[in-house]
Amino acid sequence: MNAELSIRVHSRLADVPAMLWDTFGSPDAPLSHEFLSALEETGCLGEAIGWIPMHLSFTEVGKDAPFAAMPAYLKTNSFGEFVFDWAWAEAHAGAGLAYYPKWVIASPFTPVTGRRLLAPAGVPDSAREIMLDRAIEVGKSAGMSSMHWLFCTDPVLLEAPMLVRRMGCQFHWHNAGYRDFSDFLDRFNAKRRKELKRERRQVFEAGIEIERVCGSEVDAVTWNRFHALYRRTFDKHGNYPALNAGFFRRIGETMGEKIMLVVARRGSELIAAGFFLVGGDTLYGRYWGALEEVPSLHFEVCYYQGLEFCLERGLRCFQPGAQGEHKVSRGFVPTATWSAHWIADPRLRAAIARHVEAERLHVEAYMQMLESRLPFKKESGC
Repeated sequence: MNAELSIRVHSRLADVPAMLWDTFGSPDAPLSHEFLSALEETGCLGEAIGWIPMHLSFTEVGKDAPFAAMPAYLKTNSFGEFVFDWAWAEAHAGAGLAYYPKWVIASPFTPVTGRRLLAPAGVPDSAREIMLDRAIEVGKSAGMSSMHWLFCTDPVLLEAPMLVRRMGCQFHWHNAGYRDFSDFLDRFNAKRRKELKRERRQVFEAGIEIERVCGSEVDAVTWNRFHALYRRTFDKHGNYPALNAGFFRRIGETMGEKIMLVVARRGSELIAAGFFLVGGDTLYGRYWGALEEVPSLHFEVCYYQGLEFCLERGLRCFQPGAQGEHKVSRGFVPTATWSAHWIADPRLRAAIARHVEAERLHVEAYMQMLESRLPFKKESGC
């Protein structure tokens, strides 16, 4: 591959055709053209939110079409990232420097792991390293305080000497070749297996029916109802509901089987629902909303239905969202996540590097402590 690359900044994803975007390493559902463009075109992003599209595409000199991209956003706050850096902003302020704007390479409001340098598998690491170098050059020219590749799995990013690598922890489920949900439960110790069965039974004894629905089969009325439940739950916890009803209706139409809605009804009334993204080998649990408190309903809608779906489809992994130690007792394993950060100021970069190294030791100890709480029989592992 020609080592010379031209780089272009796109203020909207529509500048890059969807068919071309999908050749950039076949990005999974949370980074698909349909998902990201829907966020932009239904008003979920923009200056008012602090997520301003600023995507990068890379083209070999002498070629017409780009071969790779980074889904990137100019950020004027740290909202919706799930990699918490307010202390870094304070450190910049203390040094008399502005932290915002910064540049974030991630899927907005979506803390899922995956590649952030989107390029076909055949693109060598040497070309990916050049992509990284050129992106940082653009960041410097634009006066960015920093660049952040969140929840990334790219070896080039995690091994780059100019980037600070930060460790986090989520709770993921990994398919160990289970035949079905009963086979999965057989790996639990007797006490926890009994408790989990009781949780599932509570929901059905409350007269609630559960259904999994493909995105393309969800009508506008149901999407609007789900959005109302989602807003209600966010408002209850003092959080900002960034996604609007138009966004959910849009991706229901455009993403089809890449979307799943788990709905809970009592009679004809929809009282709770959970929203999922279906990837190539991974299920991503994202949002949930409920009208009333029903014992164990959240676990059924957001976890157990997702697990059954993974087992039926043969999916390798289930990422049910950020945080939540209660997931451990339900078979989700503490899993390290990584982000990579370029900090423009060398003094602050050194201080932040020391901070995240100390932080890593705490995260590792935390994960080790939680692993002791896993519900599996000692002889069967996870």
